[in-house]
Amino acid sequence: MLRRWWRRLPDRLDRRVVVAAWASFAVQVLLVATGGAVRLTSSGLGCPTWPLCTADSLVSTPEMGIHGLIEFGNRTLAGVVGVAAVVVLLLVVRVRHERRDLALLAGTVVLGVVAQALVGGVTVLTGLNPFVVGFHYVASVALACVCAAFLVRLRVVPADGGSGRAPAAFRVATVVLVTTAVVTILLGVLTTGAGPHSGDAQAGRNGFDATLLQHVHAWPSYVLVAVTAALTVVAWARRMPVRAWLLALLALEGVQVLLGLYQARHGLPVLAVGAHMVLATLLAAATTVVALCVAGYGPARSLHVPARSEGVRRGARGSVR
Repeated sequence: MLRRWWRRLPDRLDRRVVVAAWASFAVQVLLVATGGAVRLTSSGLGCPTWPLCTADSLVSTPEMGIHGLIEFGNRTLAGVVGVAAVVVLLLVVRVRHERRDLALLAGTVVLGVVAQALVGGVTVLTGLNPFVVGFHYVASVALACVCAAFLVRLRVVPADGGSGRAPAAFRVATVVLVTTAVVTILLGVLTTGAGPHSGDAQAGRNGFDATLLQHVHAWPSYVLVAVTAALTVVAWARRMPVRAWLLALLALEGVQVLLGLYQARHGLPVLAVGAHMVLATLLAAATTVVALCVAGYGPARSLHVPARSEGVRRGARGSVR
């Protein structure tokens, strides 16, 4: 039975892999959204134990109310994320000899989801320690970036020896872009950890000055917009393939800046904070795509394996399955 099931898996990349990869990325982002809902509704300890929801029940009970339902819903979605990651891995594992990069990325997501589940347990068992909660969010953003990298590597192939596609100064500026984005997100996590949305009324804060951190968090975000704008202008002037992604990234950054200003001036409304968290994840994913494009990944030549590998397989077997 296992052999029959194994043979049903594709021995080359096809549209099933594309659909599964997009689904995996989508549920990763959705998990960030539901995790934000847990925090912003003070449902972080809605399920007070882990891995069970209560000492006697795997699922939330009616007595736990809406907070238990929200927290358990987030845990359930984490299981869906794990299933989606495993499906992607299974779909690419048979072609790992052709595209080991995809198998490595898919395997990283699977292991990351398992690690995230353990970190989630530590988060609950430590009473929503703000540093653990912050790490939990950063890890989710990182996994979304790995999923985005998988999508890029799936649909495009290296061209012109990689980084030679972009001028050296452009590549250096892209490194600055990525570094600034990382710093901005980390400062945002610290800012949230110092603010009022702790996930539970009894959860502690990280001890930093929230007002000061709001300003410190804003500074690199402005630098990020400026660097992205400069790269976008150059990319459009030179008609570089990355120009559309840079424009999309610039739009995301603009919305994020406006949301940040709105939050700071209106007492951190939960919907704005939640949107800010989700958009930060999309911003990180878009930054990943831009970095890979600048690193030399041009338009896709095929959906499955590179043409050179196809030729090798023809010579070895006389035909391509």
